[in-house]
Amino acid sequence: MAEERLHPHLALERRGAVEVLRIDREESLGALNFEIMEAIGAFATDLAARKEAVRALVVTGTGRGFVAGADIAGYHGVGQTVFDDFQRRSRQTFDAIAALPQITICAVNGYALGGGFELAMCCDFILVNEKTKLGLPEIKLGLLPGGGGTQRLPRLVGPMRAKEMLLTGRMITAQEAVDYGAALECCAPDELMGRALVLAETLAAQAPIALAEGKRVIDDGLDTALSAGLTFEQRVLGGLFATQDGKEGIAAFLEKRDPEFKGR
Repeated sequence: MAEERLHPHLALERRGAVEVLRIDREESLGALNFEIMEAIGAFATDLAARKEAVRALVVTGTGRGFVAGADIAGYHGVGQTVFDDFQRRSRQTFDAIAALPQITICAVNGYALGGGFELAMCCDFILVNEKTKLGLPEIKLGLLPGGGGTQRLPRLVGPMRAKEMLLTGRMITAQEAVDYGAALECCAPDELMGRALVLAETLAAQAPIALAEGKRVIDDGLDTALSAGLTFEQRVLGGLFATQDGKEGIAAFLEKRDPEFKGR
């Protein structure tokens, strides 16, 4: 399918209920600058408004690098205000990706360091290939992550492992990422996108309201007490039972046929 250019370094492929956003800055291993961050943020805002038409998003990169972090050359010699503005823009963009109602899959095709790993962690699923390297090396610059790395990584791998990665700046391999819980699975390089698309299409075929609510109830439940999360879960379930899709799913099961979900 033809790609649409959202920015000189961002390409979008539309595949019905699934879209693929590709970061295309191969010469810099996908490094993110202010303009690319703004373009990704604008895309996320637009995509959130199209939740009825698009149910899953795959984010990937080009060549050997997914995103090898922020464009560090852009930090050199700038004032505090410029630096702080970039960090605020980064957080806005990453938060917008994390808050998308659609299911998001990051197909990490190579290096995902610093902001690249932080972007991946904003997605619901991370798939890696055998050559992938992930890490948060900011400590080696006398800095720390500013795009969510200190908060999202411990939620994925636990505080002890997160501290080891953050405070040494060590890159981890694809298999380590799977073992630690920082990635769902590892694929051969030439199988990565195929696997990501199969997963995206499988998810996009589910009942749209249940799909979005399932994502929401898990994400919101992580930030609340268990008792409140259980109450929230039952409230969501009751609402889903009242939908046309809920009735259709039950009827299809009893009639031994595939359901036809309409998102209502």
